[in-house]
Amino acid sequence: MKLQQLRYIVEIQRQGLNVSEAAETLYTSQPGISKQVKLLEEELGISIFERSGKRFTAVTEPGKVVLGIAERILSEAENLKRASAEYATGDSGRLVLAATHTQARYALPIVVRDFVAQHPTVKLEMHQGSPIQIAEWVVSGEADIGIATESLDQYPQLVTLPVRQWSHCVIAPENHPILQSQPLSLNELVKWPLVTYDTAFTGRSRINKAFERIGTQPNIALTALDADVIKTYVSLGLGLGIISALAFDAQRDSGLVALDASHLFESNITRLALRRGTYLRRYDFDLITLFAPHLTRRVVEMAMQGGGESYQL
Repeated sequence: MKLQQLRYIVEIQRQGLNVSEAAETLYTSQPGISKQVKLLEEELGISIFERSGKRFTAVTEPGKVVLGIAERILSEAENLKRASAEYATGDSGRLVLAATHTQARYALPIVVRDFVAQHPTVKLEMHQGSPIQIAEWVVSGEADIGIATESLDQYPQLVTLPVRQWSHCVIAPENHPILQSQPLSLNELVKWPLVTYDTAFTGRSRINKAFERIGTQPNIALTALDADVIKTYVSLGLGLGIISALAFDAQRDSGLVALDASHLFESNITRLALRRGTYLRRYDFDLITLFAPHLTRRVVEMAMQGGGESYQL
């Protein structure tokens, strides 16, 4: 039995039993993967996958057990590499942080600056994506830490920790009539075209639920992946914007006015995600604490050992 064989069967499962895609992801050949899977099955004395001709069609019952064990073995093998590298090379290495645009643009710049100053020999990489992409990157090991508001807590492979609670605000051009409608109401908002986040991003589900509760549909004129785009189109007069309050700065966003909407939409929680069972290096803990000071090393270790979210805001 070889680790490479375990990597093959785990990747086949991740790729929906598509051997060609697994081979492409692992930079090897389809016949080579098929041969190694067959050798592993012969060694174990079981079939891991059900077949129709040369195609894999399902995972067998014993195959599900084997895949679960294989994932744990591969995770521990990766932990051995991470732990040994930490002690061998000291304060150097590579840390991949995955975050949504809002977090990368508004919440993380100072954190990244301070982390780079503390750890100049650590190569910090940042990947931006949707919450689902971020979760999948952390699950697959492509990212070490994920930060988003949506989706992360839907993945059992991840341990998620709450970072901060935040609310939406409504943005409007200066002199817009809605500025005279105080306090702001949903019934007033439905009168205007709205520009807000795409359905997978930044608390959009809370916005939808608020309008559903009053039995109406908002006039969504445009959706975008990040607050900068939303603010641009609001400035052009396409509608009122609904964004994270974190993304508005009165000085930077001249010509726009922000109205508090915390009473209209449920608050949101930004979460930090780590892959369950991962060995965390010293500089992983340092970045986490810079971003969320309440997530001390002890708190994070307890959450990882307990297998879930143990810290409540």
